[in-house]
Amino acid sequence: MSGALVLFTRDLRVRDQPALAAAVREFDVVVPAFVFDRELLQGDAGSANRLAFLVDCLADLGSSLAERGGALVLRHGRPEQEAMQLVQQWGLSAICMGADVTPYAKRRHAALAAACEQARVELRTFPGVSAVSPGDVTPVGGDHYRVFTPYWRVWSQAHRKSAVAAPRHIDVPAGLKPSPLPTLAELTAASSSPDLPRGGERAARVQLDRWLRGGLAHYEELRDDLAGDATSKLSPHLHFGCLSVGTVLARIAGRGPGAEAFARQLCWRDFHQQVLAATPQMTTLDYRPLGDEWRVDALGYEAWQQGLTGYPIVDAGMRQLAREGFMHNRARMIVASFLTKTMYVDWRLGARHFARLLVDADVACNVGNWQWMAGTGNDTRPNRVLNPLRQAHRFDPQGEYVRRYVPELESLSGASVHEPWLLDKGAKSLGYPLPIVEHASAAAALRAARMTLF
Repeated sequence: MSGALVLFTRDLRVRDQPALAAAVREFDVVVPAFVFDRELLQGDAGSANRLAFLVDCLADLGSSLAERGGALVLRHGRPEQEAMQLVQQWGLSAICMGADVTPYAKRRHAALAAACEQARVELRTFPGVSAVSPGDVTPVGGDHYRVFTPYWRVWSQAHRKSAVAAPRHIDVPAGLKPSPLPTLAELTAASSSPDLPRGGERAARVQLDRWLRGGLAHYEELRDDLAGDATSKLSPHLHFGCLSVGTVLARIAGRGPGAEAFARQLCWRDFHQQVLAATPQMTTLDYRPLGDEWRVDALGYEAWQQGLTGYPIVDAGMRQLAREGFMHNRARMIVASFLTKTMYVDWRLGARHFARLLVDADVACNVGNWQWMAGTGNDTRPNRVLNPLRQAHRFDPQGEYVRRYVPELESLSGASVHEPWLLDKGAKSLGYPLPIVEHASAAAALRAARMTLF
């Protein structure tokens, strides 16, 4: 009797799950497993927010597997060691898993490959986190696309595999029992944000259906409307693989301008994946070094983290992050530009804070977007600076987004909320801080400093 271990990583679903489908199709018995890696639990990747979401995902995955006769086995430790123990325990001959491109995922795969070679066990990997896998499309004379627009043109025409159906039944070895699910407190001593979304494939599919019914058609014109909150909220589900990107693309196909605009955002995910796959050092090093001498500003950085910069639109975004483990994409751009361009603080500090709190903190997207906003990444305009006041008046014209997350300013009406320092009584009377930096002069200093670097 042949058997395979299905090692779940960032593909926590049963629908369009190539590794699971292949294992069920080609082997007599299957052992589905997930390993809590101590390396991840101890770093930024082990944030309380993502662990809370992960517990939801695993509970839902275990339920879906059980409905099909399967059982989810949970282990704690090094993935290669725990996987090989399961292989030996159940007499399995293969391991099936999804591919990934992060430096950690590559180290994990190398360790698994070495262990499998020594034990003469087959290791099979399947496309997992991208619609178009890194390396499937490349520019002439290069290993990856450095600019988004040419990548988007090629990506839009690239062949994508059809989604695979969820297995109707999963045969497991006799005696295999599901593992008890750990609580968040058993995984980390930290507390999660109070208003996190629920995780799992069922929750993801409900959110996708809701988005298709009410949000997609107006996405192109409303996606930057901060108060309207008109984004899909699918990013956490895509990060954990509760939905495949291919499934989402198939569901939105042919649904008009909103669908094309949303597909473009999904393409950005794949773009960052292929950049990271080619340049893994970009998690800590500038993709395009400019020689920046970043300011050391511990108090300013703390104010930015806590949403106390004195710029309401910036503070609203940071407080949304702390409350929900999520931030509107337009707000992400504003707060990132403010930290790196107005405060001239190292993008790595911003990326680290996002990694601690964002449920959807995909390594490639998080680092790629931070470097893009800092001017050290794939942006062809490295000196681009977002003016927080202009952004506020354009994308939150009535101040609704600010009042939602900055209660000190709830009493202010309309656009006056964006500049509380202009009030007769001043911002301090409301218990709100004055701006920690003057944007115009700071932006001019940034441009002057950057000009000396070219």
